[in-house]
Order: sequence, then C-alpha cells, then structure tokens
Amino acid sequence: MKQRLTSSNSGFTLVEIMIVVAIIALLAAIAVPNFLRSRRRSQATQILQDMRLIDAAVDQYAIETNKPPEFLANWSDIQQYIKSGSRLHTSGCNDILGNVFGSERADGSGQVPSQFYVDGVVHFQQATYNALSSVAPMGFWSPFRVH
Repeated sequence: MKQRLTSSNSGFTLVEIMIVVAIIALLAAIAVPNFLRSRRRSQATQILQDMRLIDAAVDQYAIETNKPPEFLANWSDIQQYIKSGSRLHTSGCNDILGNVFGSERADGSGQVPSQFYVDGVVHFQQATYNALSSVAPMGFWSPFRVH
C-alpha cells in the first residue's frame, strides 16, 4: 500500500507574523508610557496624602501637649497619632520614594516633621518634587511647598 504524503499550507506567513508583531509593538508603545505616568501620579497622590496625615498628627500632638503651632517634634512623638501598622507609621518618616518628610536635626538625633512649617507653610523634599514634577506640578502640592 502506498502512503501519500500530504502537504498542508496551514501556517502563517512571515508577513502575517510581522504584521501581528508590529500591531503588538504599537499597542505597547501607547500603553507603557500611560502606565508609567499613572504609577507616578499615584505615588504623588500617596505622598500628598501622607503629608496631610503627618500634618494632622502634628496638630493633634500640639493640641494634646499644649505646644505652639510651629514647634519641633520628633517622629516618635507624632508616630502614635498615625494608624498603627500602616505604611506611614512604619516608614520612619520617609515617603514612598525613600526621601525624608521634613528634615533631620543637625545632630542627627531624629527627624523633625514640624520643620515642614516654615513661615506657616508645610514643606517637603526637593528630590521628591523632582521625581514627580512631570505628573504633579507645583499646583498639585498646594498648600505644601518644596524644601
């Protein structure tokens, strides 16, 4: 018995595969920058929310301890006014980019979130602003200012 070899043309041509790859590359070129932008925007929103929480914690601490509005507080003083176990509570007063909120004392003894307050306005790190300025211009950070 003779067996017949059947040849089948059931496959994709190189041109068809190249067209599919080109379409996928085009979609990726559109989607990836938007994804990265939305990620940076969410980081900026998280940092802004963290600054609001720290601001409220500093105010609460000042009220409970009868401190003036522009006093110097250690992170350990206000940490108890931030939800226990949250990322901000365990951050050591660092934002999600690793930059310190406020500034550190000259002797290195601790961070001073209340040094946010310069002329009655809350400040944050220049490095944070530089990293996120493309998605969060200066108006986004109001009422906070770059330090």
